[in-house]
Amino acid sequence: MLSIDERSHGEVVRYGAGSGVFRLLLSPHVRGTAPAAVRVLRAAYTYLRRPLRMLRTHLVRDWAKQTIIVLFMRSAEGSLRLRLRRGLLAPLRPRLASDLSGGRPPTALIPEAGDLADAIAAKIDGQTCALVQETVLGIPTTAHILGGCPMGATADEGVIDASHRVHGHPGLYVVDGSAVSANPGVNPSLTITALAERAMSLIPNRAAAAGQSEGRRDR
Repeated sequence: MLSIDERSHGEVVRYGAGSGVFRLLLSPHVRGTAPAAVRVLRAAYTYLRRPLRMLRTHLVRDWAKQTIIVLFMRSAEGSLRLRLRRGLLAPLRPRLASDLSGGRPPTALIPEAGDLADAIAAKIDGQTCALVQETVLGIPTTAHILGGCPMGATADEGVIDASHRVHGHPGLYVVDGSAVSANPGVNPSLTITALAERAMSLIPNRAAAAGQSEGRRDR
């Protein structure tokens, strides 16, 4: 893990065997915040300038083994508001949509992330790529969807209490990533696992509780 600044860091990760389908989503990484049309032209220019290198990038035999992913994470204040939205194609079937309600919008066009990826590519004589939606739309890709059911002392402050119980709904618990109220800035899988294990430890054992009830009746 490499710390970039007080709220940003990067780390190298790999996908498991069988993840080669991601090659279909790759495009050359384009620097800067130029309009989408300009970024597409720059990506196309990379194919024209380095056709053999780009062809090898897409056709490498074992994609998961012969590529590395530079995971760049940055902690920033922001929030989303969820709502139901009806589409033109299915007006009677509303779907869940999200709107930015606070903070700066997320972007894949972060200069520090590009600097880190280019430095690694230069070191290993590799080609810097990104997913096509990042190059074309500037939309970052994430697998760490967190929040939605934060903890709070009351229903006005959160969805669940400190024991992961949903306020006002006895017996209903939330123990997945939605219980994490903010992005910790690192892979959250161990944090989610620790919270889930703690939540399970707070639930009374049914057999033990039944045994205690029988003991009280015998006395």
